[in-house]
Amino acid sequence: MHNVNCPVEATLELIGGKYKALILWHLSGGKLRFSQLREQIQGVTPKMLTQQLRELEASTLVHREVFPVVPPKVEYSLTDLGRSMMPLLVAMRDWGVEYLRSKAMEPDCFMVRTDPLAQNT
Repeated sequence: MHNVNCPVEATLELIGGKYKALILWHLSGGKLRFSQLREQIQGVTPKMLTQQLRELEASTLVHREVFPVVPPKVEYSLTDLGRSMMPLLVAMRDWGVEYLRSKAMEPDCFMVRTDPLAQNT
């Protein structure tokens, strides 16, 4: 049963899925083109990245800007609403670091070395 008034469910509706949180995280550093996002997110197919970006755009977390040039140039960036998700994503990153370390694993990804909150202040 779907509870539209559940805050956790509402949040997961926006950022649930395999790549949405990663897309938001990578865009926290600034505008990126499709190819740049694809390079930074391991394992994502073009079809899946397109789908996830469209859903993030539809939920107004991501802005898509098309430039009228040949070949077409498209840039993606966070909206104000998307930027407001960053404390949540930082908390997820921090929890993940502790979890990995509790399993005797050292984090080794982009998320650990860069703090998007520092970039956006």
